[in-house]
Amino acid sequence: MKIWKPDSWKKYPVKHIPEYPDKKELEMVLGKIKKFPPLVFAGETRHLKDQLADVVDGKAFLLQGGDCAESFAEFHPDNIRDTFKLMLQMSLVLTYSASLPVVKLGRIAGQFSKPRSSPIEKKDGIELPSYLGDNINGIEFNKRLRIPDAKRLFKAYSQSASTLNLIRAFSHGGFADLKKVHTWNLGFIKKSPEAKKFKELEDKIADALAFMDACGINSDFNRRLKTVNFWTSHEALLLPFEESMTRVDSTTGEYHDTSAHFVWIGDRTRQIDGGHVEFCRGIENPIGIKCGPTLKADDLINLCNKINPKNEKGKVTLISRFGYENVNKHLPKLIRSIKKEGLNVIWSCDPCHGNTIKASTGYKTRPFNSVVKEVKNVFECHQSEGSYAGGLHIEMTGQNVTECTGGAQKISDQDLSHRYHTHCDPRLNANQALELAFLISDEIKKNAKYSKNNIKAAS
Repeated sequence: MKIWKPDSWKKYPVKHIPEYPDKKELEMVLGKIKKFPPLVFAGETRHLKDQLADVVDGKAFLLQGGDCAESFAEFHPDNIRDTFKLMLQMSLVLTYSASLPVVKLGRIAGQFSKPRSSPIEKKDGIELPSYLGDNINGIEFNKRLRIPDAKRLFKAYSQSASTLNLIRAFSHGGFADLKKVHTWNLGFIKKSPEAKKFKELEDKIADALAFMDACGINSDFNRRLKTVNFWTSHEALLLPFEESMTRVDSTTGEYHDTSAHFVWIGDRTRQIDGGHVEFCRGIENPIGIKCGPTLKADDLINLCNKINPKNEKGKVTLISRFGYENVNKHLPKLIRSIKKEGLNVIWSCDPCHGNTIKASTGYKTRPFNSVVKEVKNVFECHQSEGSYAGGLHIEMTGQNVTECTGGAQKISDQDLSHRYHTHCDPRLNANQALELAFLISDEIKKNAKYSKNNIKAAS
């Protein structure tokens, strides 16, 4: 391995990084950000890696979720609170189903940039650069606002810091108390064909919490029942910013990207000889790798070895995203190659990105049934291959949006225009995301049971 520095990525080809017209302004902005306080700390990153190592061993489950792309316009404490609450509610369902702790990882406090399929957007015969995320340019179809503006990074940093501050308050200030988290947002239950099953599971969880309370195991006497660890993540796409946030840990001399606890490499930027992989190989953060239909088994092995040469548990999370119809075509050979090489990875399922379609009304959407099918197909595939499906990675929001069709609410193509607020891809709303957690509870249970049996057999 060549000697690594935070700017080593500049010697490699990179994709999906904007060309800033004012280079001097970009350098000025990045120079100032380098002097800003870190958003997260090395000790937190190490703690997360330890928790993710338990997922590798089948002793925990990873839930990663949040916005497709955060925006400046939707920045509001209520939105942060609602997404945080939704993650806790989903985690409670999954914890009860699997009898495993759930590692809670938000796509939040820095998930601004997005790679786009085309660098150009056309409207009424006019061509403009595509919208790349609020930390780069504006979503409005306006020539001036579509020019990459380095000063937007100041606002992105400020919003991320404020979001993290509120999340830390929620995590440790009593909002995460189990008594409050299980005040369900279950209006969808009455409309669902699975209503009886959902109600039974809800009642079981409520009974378990009541039993614990009667035994004196409650938040009044046990601090762990009212605090949670909640971690942040985003795609490491805008490398100039990620470099400026990379700092040396004074206790170990290691490099950490202090913009988030966990960063991932996208399906469009995972070139083995590319700048994004080069950057991520040098930082100590846990790294995600998106695995789409074009990924070959040999390339995946090379990526894992480059990112994680010590085969450290908790370092690499493989996030599969194929589309529900393509899971059995692509996933088994990747699982077999990883098992054959003895690589320590977390297998997580992203059922959103491969199931995006255009609705009859012209809106980009995701059918809820397709999302559910991909999760179930992935879990079945892992069981048949003798591996552990250890995570779920979804784009969702705590808001009552109408961006994905279907679910118990029966959102139709015509309903999409009512509350379609996303700045990029469609998100599951609060009801749909919680419904998904209930619907896959059986798969989680089978998966966890298989994992526990495997661990016993190995020991």
